[in-house]
Amino acid sequence: MIIYLIRHGETTGDIEDRYGGDYDDHLTEKGLKQAKDLAEKLKEKEIQIIFSSPRIRARETAEIVNKILNVKIDFVNNLRERNNYGFLTGLIKAEAKKKYPEEVKKLEKDGLRHNVTKSENYEIFKARIVNAFERILNSNYDTVAIITHSGPVRCIVREVLKLGEIGHLEDCEILKIKKEDSRLYLVRTNKS
Repeated sequence: MIIYLIRHGETTGDIEDRYGGDYDDHLTEKGLKQAKDLAEKLKEKEIQIIFSSPRIRARETAEIVNKILNVKIDFVNNLRERNNYGFLTGLIKAEAKKKYPEEVKKLEKDGLRHNVTKSENYEIFKARIVNAFERILNSNYDTVAIITHSGPVRCIVREVLKLGEIGHLEDCEILKIKKEDSRLYLVRTNKS
């Protein structure tokens, strides 16, 4: 099995420097172009199905890609981004730092396992993402695309592949994962 694990394109929240996470924003013009370019990169990969987060930015990316691939899209709620920022979600970061400095400090200090008010606990997020990924792994497809967010991509690399932190993820970045028997291998990213 081949899995193309992909982050969505650039969003309005990205360019406005907002706390994203569960924030449901659209692709920018640049993000729309990135999704079209992504479709071109994937068109010869024999992808049989796209599994996508239902959040608008991932949905728009998947639908643009599918104009070229013309396969089934399965919107999987558990592939959505972590509600990482709780009540900071959607706020411009500079404003949030002024209004809620203690909450922002929690993010900066505790990384994955912070307790920002109304945020999703990391262990719950991890269980949700790992479960969704394992269900995809156990599907009857040979080649799939997963279009999601940086949080789920990082979680899969960290928790399933056991490769630690992967650093910055570009918009529409592709990680290629190969499953042989019960083993998983990160073959390459579109940076290499």
